[in-house]
Amino acid sequence: MSGLTALELARIQFGFTISFHIIFPAITIGLASYLAVLEGLWLWKKDTVYRDLYHFWSKIFSVNFAMGVVSGLVMAYQFGTNWSYFSAFAGSITGPLLAYEVLTAFFLEAGFLGVMLFGWHRVGPGLHFLATVMVAIGTLISATWILASNSWMQTPQGFEIINDVVVPVNWIEVIFNPSFPYRLAHMVTAAFLATALFVGASGAWHLLKGDNNPRVRKMFSMAMWMLLVVAPLQAFIGDQHGLNTLEYQPAKIAAIEGHWENRPGEGVPLILFAWPDQAAEKNHFEIAVPNLSSLILTHSLEGQFPALKEFAPEDRPPVAVVFWTFRIMVGLGVLMITLGLWAAWRRWRGTLYEGRWLHRFALVMGPSGLIAILAGWYTTEIGRQPWVIYGVMRTKDAVSDHSTLTMSVTLIVFIVAYLFVFGIGTRYMLKLVGKGPEAGEEDPATGNDDPGQSPARPLSAAPDLKKEA
Repeated sequence: MSGLTALELARIQFGFTISFHIIFPAITIGLASYLAVLEGLWLWKKDTVYRDLYHFWSKIFSVNFAMGVVSGLVMAYQFGTNWSYFSAFAGSITGPLLAYEVLTAFFLEAGFLGVMLFGWHRVGPGLHFLATVMVAIGTLISATWILASNSWMQTPQGFEIINDVVVPVNWIEVIFNPSFPYRLAHMVTAAFLATALFVGASGAWHLLKGDNNPRVRKMFSMAMWMLLVVAPLQAFIGDQHGLNTLEYQPAKIAAIEGHWENRPGEGVPLILFAWPDQAAEKNHFEIAVPNLSSLILTHSLEGQFPALKEFAPEDRPPVAVVFWTFRIMVGLGVLMITLGLWAAWRRWRGTLYEGRWLHRFALVMGPSGLIAILAGWYTTEIGRQPWVIYGVMRTKDAVSDHSTLTMSVTLIVFIVAYLFVFGIGTRYMLKLVGKGPEAGEEDPATGNDDPGQSPARPLSAAPDLKKEA
């Protein structure tokens, strides 16, 4: 890895592994809640469409859950291997928070997951529904602890530094730090959005292929309802998160806005397009709307907020990356709202399932939720630089003493292994999606109108893959 330092390679390695990992928990969070809703509707309405959709999406959930667990194991080890000084300095806070996630969320999920996936005919419907709900709650609890840890690194409080080590003095302040509520709401909502887009794209794919059965129609309809409600809500949450970030991380907001300096008596424009030049401390090819950034962030046309030149050069984040990742996230958010409104209009006209251009748009937008999550994550984490704990510990002081050669070799190994393992897993999961939901048939062993004894077992869903193997 010529030209890169060990610190840069360690950051790339962590960024690469967490980019893979964050995708799977996001879909797990959304699908777990979706499955709980489907099973609840089936128990309430006795409509087999909901039951068939439950069995279909539970197969995809199980594969996604497995990949999320495997990719997540790597993250914990990296704190000790690549970021040992960070672990030694702040482990008294981040360690317990991660342990609480395992002791509460992971144990809850693991305890009920087997019942949820393989207990359809082995336990009563009420207990099975309880298992599904417990798994869904477990995913939300997991997100809560992880985001509490990350939010503390962004807006640390409730601690003292004694003998060069962080010591927690108020766990309530540590967990409920100033940015935690906004990050938790933003991330969970993003997970629901990404899942709705994933489900909607699956429905659109089958509609475009001419598979217009009630199960496909139902999952497409539910996804579009979810998108219509949640996409505008996410825009509001994001705005509130931005105001919180302006208060506690003004350098990040200045980088997001590409805002280099304040001019006396002038408001700050909203820059739609530019190429920030960090060395020259200015933007090239700038297209901006006058005073709009002031209006959004200060609620005043002439309001000002700290500019990049007010921070020492060594305290500024990489401006160009943060500037563009934020715009990718927001741009995709606008397209999500557009898709939700378009679907609502077609629904009102009674042509939701006939609009082929709508279906094509929904199909193309399928991965947009995950791309937006990654873009938002990069904005948050890269925008925090050069701090690993904002205002407390710099990233260069947190990295382990590894050579450039060691970091280069391990990064290459990670890239090859991840692309192989998760490439196969993702391909298999997409095969399951492509197969589509099927109507249940009477089970001769039980007499129930149901797809089979173990309907949620994912390997039973893609016989073509088993033949290939």
